[in-house]
Amino acid sequence: MTGGEAPAMREPSAKEIRLVIAASSAGTIFEWYDFFIYGTLASLIGAAFFPSDNATLQLLLVWAGFAVGFGFRPLGAILFGFLGDRLGRKYTFLVTVTLMGVATAGVGLVPSAATIGLAAPAIVILLRILQGLALGGEYGGAAIYVAEHAPKEKRGFYTAFIQASVVGGFVLSILVVIACRFLIPADDFADWGWRIPFLLSIILLGISLWMRLKLSESPVFQAMKAAGETASNPFVESFTYPGNKKRIFVVLFGVTGVLTTIWYTAFFSGLSFLRGPMRVDEQIVEIIMLVAGLLSMGLYLLVGRWSDRVGRKKPIIIGAALTLLLLFPIFWGIGALANPGLRADARNAPVTVAGAGCDFDAFADEQATPCGRLLSDLTALGVPYDQVPGADPVLSIGSTAYTYAGLADAERRSAVRMWLGEAGYDFSTQVPPPANILGIVALLLCLGGLSALTYGSVAALLAEMFPPKIRYSSMSIPYHIGAGYLGGFLPLIAGYIIATTGDAYSGLWYTWVVVAFGLIVGLWGLPGGPPRDFVADE
Repeated sequence: MTGGEAPAMREPSAKEIRLVIAASSAGTIFEWYDFFIYGTLASLIGAAFFPSDNATLQLLLVWAGFAVGFGFRPLGAILFGFLGDRLGRKYTFLVTVTLMGVATAGVGLVPSAATIGLAAPAIVILLRILQGLALGGEYGGAAIYVAEHAPKEKRGFYTAFIQASVVGGFVLSILVVIACRFLIPADDFADWGWRIPFLLSIILLGISLWMRLKLSESPVFQAMKAAGETASNPFVESFTYPGNKKRIFVVLFGVTGVLTTIWYTAFFSGLSFLRGPMRVDEQIVEIIMLVAGLLSMGLYLLVGRWSDRVGRKKPIIIGAALTLLLLFPIFWGIGALANPGLRADARNAPVTVAGAGCDFDAFADEQATPCGRLLSDLTALGVPYDQVPGADPVLSIGSTAYTYAGLADAERRSAVRMWLGEAGYDFSTQVPPPANILGIVALLLCLGGLSALTYGSVAALLAEMFPPKIRYSSMSIPYHIGAGYLGGFLPLIAGYIIATTGDAYSGLWYTWVVVAFGLIVGLWGLPGGPPRDFVADE
């Protein structure tokens, strides 16, 4: 038997497969809950650990912390991929879920920056690094474990539960936050109650470990180990195995780059967009995201089952192409339903800014020039603007011009808000009517459908693209590089683009470009035709 052939193995029973899917999916939900609770509570995390007079900087620092966790996912993929290919799938993802649970609970115990100063954000970043390392090993382990138990004619459907569980982690994080907000007064929740969702990770960790300890090792790994065919150095062999370099490139850009940017745009950009520039009431936003997330989970299962008939490539290509066509119109529609007056305000009273040194640095605690500070005010208010040449410090709102020279910070902020209000801009918290809320949910569900098309069949695809003895490492490394950098940095990069342009929709260009490149790579390199097990000479 060659290294590329499927080793002889026992067939798991139907009862065993159900337990495998349930335990792997539950563990994945809990682990992604741990990761996403940070993003769900971004505004409160910023106030506790990254306080700044620049509201835009405060939020960007939160997203930078979010990105740091993702940045360490590739290292976790290398470490745990090595262990998974050498020691086994089961025990490796027992370690990852434990590390994730402990690190998440730790965030809930860290004193605020007001109490311990810079040590607070430093400790939070360290815990995010541990979370990223754990997550780098979790997805590959859970996906492979289910794929190696599933019959090939149902591999797409069974592994789709892992993809749906990622959304489930996001949904659970929102559900817990909603429950805490309901049970804890608003001021108390902002002060200390936000820590409870993090501390709940200990309970979720206990449930996950109890379920996963009941599992046996993957039959594929058991067969390889019995035959003495496990890899001696999975990391090195992932890059030296014939044809693997091309496969890794295709997975990185043609699969992961596409699915991860669409996923985070659908859920995290959707969340930030409604809370931020659209100024929709936070509780309404959480309910909207909860409903859209719950409904979209079923779409991943449908796509996984469909891929068992038509192959893995077709849904991914269709989803990527539709994203290029629909991404901007969907968000325009969400904006029109969430805050219809905002677009009308910008159309009826467009804002232009002139002044010397008119540059906005989103990462500066304080802008260097009066014009830069004015742009910071407009960005914090979510008001789109255009810059026009001119050294005179002039803010034009519609046909009315105002000078902002010599105004102190507090005075200028108050004046800008008043001038915009006089021009018709409404900065009140928005509560859209029920029909609009239903429309927003429907559009978010469309985004969820695009995510499902590009994500639902991926675990099966990746398991089929790589040889069993280096499968854990070979699929985890490109997956987590793509998810860690192309996807994990999306909130930060998109937020920066929005902050520097004043256009709430401009951050979508990052997603569009990554998906466009991924579509080209996928058309070129993804295996087409019906699903099939790994073939050594592909």
